[in-house]
Amino acid sequence: MNKFLLAVHVLAAIVAVGPVTIAASMFPPSARKALAEPGDAQALSTVRVLHRICQVYATVGVAVPVFGFATAKNMGVLGDTWLIVSIALTALAAAVLAALVLPRQTALMEGMEGTEESIEEGGQGAAYAGASRVGPRDTARLAMFTGLFNLLWATVTILMIVRPGSTTGA
Repeated sequence: MNKFLLAVHVLAAIVAVGPVTIAASMFPPSARKALAEPGDAQALSTVRVLHRICQVYATVGVAVPVFGFATAKNMGVLGDTWLIVSIALTALAAAVLAALVLPRQTALMEGMEGTEESIEEGGQGAAYAGASRVGPRDTARLAMFTGLFNLLWATVTILMIVRPGSTTGA
């Protein structure tokens, strides 16, 4: 049973966290491009798709800690320090994603979509006014929070592999 739970836990991490990490990392430069070219429908479409990937796979990512807890319980390592630290870092990564990354992606998208609507209505001046609501500073801040999210997940991954102080063998 341990091998099954561990396999599902690892697969869920790869399938769910991997796409969020990549899409979230691609979002800020894609948003900068869309902001620099307010009339570029493909740039805006790319930003929408990346945001949707982040939302969907963040939800799917709930399976990672669920199967992680089940695996740890079966292995009898719930009280191990490396696991407690991993759990805390996972919770922090989830909080960063939910409170800092996804809402900022949404705000950037809403700002860009307002710009797109202004262009479709033929108001070129209004397009630039919409673009001034969100800008490069917002994408830089988002990139910083995304980097923090990615760093937390990388740390958790290392802890899961190295398992410092583990007595279950590595």
